Formats: sequence, structure tokens, C-alpha cells
Amino acid sequence: MVKIEQALNKGQLTVAAVQMEFDSAEPFKSRVSRLERLVSDVEDADLIVLPELWLHGGFSYETWRADAISLDSDVLVRLSALAKHKKAWLHAGSYIEAGQGDAAGSMWNTSVLYNAAGAVHATYRKIHRFGFSDGEPKLIAAGDQPVVVEIQVGDARAATGLSTCYDLRFPELYRHLSAEGTALNLIPACWPMSRVEHWKVLGQARAIENQSFVIQCNMTGVDQGIELGGNSQIIDGNGDILARAGREETVISASLDLDALRKFRHSFPVLTDQRADIWDIQGKDLRERRLSTLAKASYGR
Repeated sequence: MVKIEQALNKGQLTVAAVQMEFDSAEPFKSRVSRLERLVSDVEDADLIVLPELWLHGGFSYETWRADAISLDSDVLVRLSALAKHKKAWLHAGSYIEAGQGDAAGSMWNTSVLYNAAGAVHATYRKIHRFGFSDGEPKLIAAGDQPVVVEIQVGDARAATGLSTCYDLRFPELYRHLSAEGTALNLIPACWPMSRVEHWKVLGQARAIENQSFVIQCNMTGVDQGIELGGNSQIIDGNGDILARAGREETVISASLDLDALRKFRHSFPVLTDQRADIWDIQGKDLRERRLSTLAKASYGR
């Protein structure tokens, strides 16, 4: 990953998050057409963000393998054309990426970011899989590469971190992205209603602790009997909510002032006081410590 200096974050960007309603019974073709209409209706946005697995369903595990697609699939070609038509950057949410063979772990939960010319600017494979040995861990492989890219619109430039849904619960990922210079974090999700308060609070926490803009784009509706939480939100580096959706299918938008963010970081330079020399614990060691602790626990005894 190439480090992007924070000083390069400048100008203003208008961002929009498309909160789409999911219906498991809706055919793929109808869902794609409806999504295209929603995006086409977005006005004056430099960057448009879609939800996680809006096509496949975040909890429709049984159909993932049959419905997995590749980067050159018709659906993603159409989204590329849509970005070009809108002359806007388009974070296409995520999709189930088909791998080779039928073995467990031969698929990924993959995000695609298109630039305003419709070209693929970046892809990101979800690092943290949700399901506790079931669901995603059972069916898909984990990504292992954090991704930071630069979004440029005219004179505006924003170092941008990519992540997906369950990643939101892991602050070390966002601290890593922050160290690479990010001013903006994009988080598509298929987050359930039962934990929607976590969704809202964790988004604000990631914004506050890294002094960065956070764009969270969630699904609404029902997926395999699971009520989805909506409440997509756009948050500034002080943790203030610039826009938040309710439960309905809708689009939210906000203007991001990157110059103001840079001034805020300079006037309140929390990030310069990090003690990486103390807290730089290797991920493998930390995981082994936690697993060892869990193994030693005697619940109910």
C-alpha cells in the first residue's frame, strides 16, 4: 500500500449513500434495474456509495455459490457504464466474487470502486468475515490486504479507506488506514436491525478516534427473515452526523469539507500522540492470546 500524505486531503466532495431495500423474492434482473434507477436519480454527487451485497443478499448464504459473479460480469459492466454516465465515482457496494472450484473458501466478499470514467480504480476483499465459524467463515475466503486509494474530483483530493460491514467492529483496521493518510472511510453494509445501535455508535467512534469522515451505507428490508437496519449515515471527523437515513429506501447526501478537516486535525492533533512503540502488537500474537484466554475460560462452572 502506498502511503498518501494527509496534506493532500483538500477541497470539497459531495457524497451520496444509496440505502436500498432488499427483498429475497425479487429476481436479480429486477433488483439490478431498480438499483440503476436509484443511482440514476442521484443528483450532483461526486461519489456514490452502494450497500454490501445488495445483489446477493448478506444472509442468503445458500444461493451465494450459484449466484457468484466475476469482475467482468454483466452486472458490474452495467455499473461501470453507470458511473461513466453519471460522471461520478461509484463504490458499487460488494458482491460475491467467484473463485476457482467448489471448495469452501473459493469465493470472496469483494467491493469495487469505479472512477468517474467508469474504470475500476480499486477492489477490496472483506478482511473480517461475520458468522463465528458459520456463514461467511464457512463459505468465503478472508481478504488480507487493507486498501487505501485517492479519490480526486477537480482540485479536491481525498485519501480513502475501503472496508465492509463487520470490519467496522475492528478499530485496528481503521487505525492502520489512518496511518496511511486517510481522510475518508467508505463502509457498505448489510447490518441487521437487532444491532443497529452498534452500527450507529461504532460509526461515530471510527470517525472520532481517527478524525476522519465516515460514510456508512446499509441495506433495509428483510433478507432470509432477518430485518435489516437501514440508518445509513455520513459522519464528520468530530463525530457529528451530517446525514442519517431512517428505515425506508432512500438516498442521503452531504458535502465533505476536507480543508476544514485538515484544520481541525491541526488544531486538535490527537493522532500525533499515538504510542505505536507500546501498542504495536502483531495480529497473530494478539489472536493467539485471545484464543488461549477463551480456551482457559470455564463458563458455567
